[in-house]
Amino acid sequence: MTSGATQVSKPKLLVLIGPTAVGKTKTSIELAKSLNAEIISGDSMQVYRGMDIGTAKIKPEEMEGVPHHLIDICEPDHPFSVAEFQTRCADLIADITARGKIPFIVGGTGLYVESVAYGYDFPETGSDEEFRQEQQRYADEQGTIALHDRLSAVDPESAQRLHPNDVRRVIRALEVYHLTGTKFSEQMEGQKRTSPYELCIIGLTLDRAVLYERINARVDAMIDAGLVDEVKRLLDQGVSPTSVAMHGLGYKEIAAYIQGYTTLDAAIELLKRDTRRFAKRQLSWFRHMKDISWIEASGNIHENLKAIHAIIAGKFRVDLEYSSNQSL
Repeated sequence: MTSGATQVSKPKLLVLIGPTAVGKTKTSIELAKSLNAEIISGDSMQVYRGMDIGTAKIKPEEMEGVPHHLIDICEPDHPFSVAEFQTRCADLIADITARGKIPFIVGGTGLYVESVAYGYDFPETGSDEEFRQEQQRYADEQGTIALHDRLSAVDPESAQRLHPNDVRRVIRALEVYHLTGTKFSEQMEGQKRTSPYELCIIGLTLDRAVLYERINARVDAMIDAGLVDEVKRLLDQGVSPTSVAMHGLGYKEIAAYIQGYTTLDAAIELLKRDTRRFAKRQLSWFRHMKDISWIEASGNIHENLKAIHAIIAGKFRVDLEYSSNQSL
């Protein structure tokens, strides 16, 4: 009886994950409206102001009155970290729960979401600023692929999960190994896998070929919506091409075009390829997570929502049914 009481006392936490372009935004809005939930963005790039098109950031009119958190909370020169995300999320979850609503994390940054869902403890490994600067210079001079190869040599598991353009996190993984002699991936594997929350994780998946078609179409739509002008404006405002934010998908590729290193067509094709590869890595990360109930996103959205409501009802042990009259 005691363990049951402990479980009931845990705050509820709903999570929706899936690769980029799978359809998380629309699904999350409909779920949030029907569940009286508030959405916490689990995207590591949507925290930055002025970076809207390239991050596929939800527009205010698309929110349909659903409160969204951790969007537009810092400037592009701020090195937002998983530890900061975890701290902010814990505070938000407590606040949303106290107001009688369900906290609902939606996003595709696997480490960020997982760190909150399972209360990861990030060890105080310290820092070595001289080492960081040395690695950054190496990336600037030899390229991000060469830096990523350094990580592959000492920690292939972390290298597989990190994009070469994610220079800050590649450098951090190298720094952890440099300071501790332990792989960052091993530290993650050693994390506890119990949650401080009454947890329900829904994963959206899609046939790989269909997903890649959606990704290609999304990139074309971003270009049509003004992605080049968005990146140019950020550069004109003084945002460094080597900043954390500018290493996000869409920004590094288009910045290279603006700076004259490549053509626009080549930059667009590179962005499509990098985004497809990113989606593949997202799925790889999610597949190693436990507790995920997967839903095929290619079906009718009403059927998907009905199936998701049934999963939530079972996880949270509540009487919950979905009717197509609730939304859409």
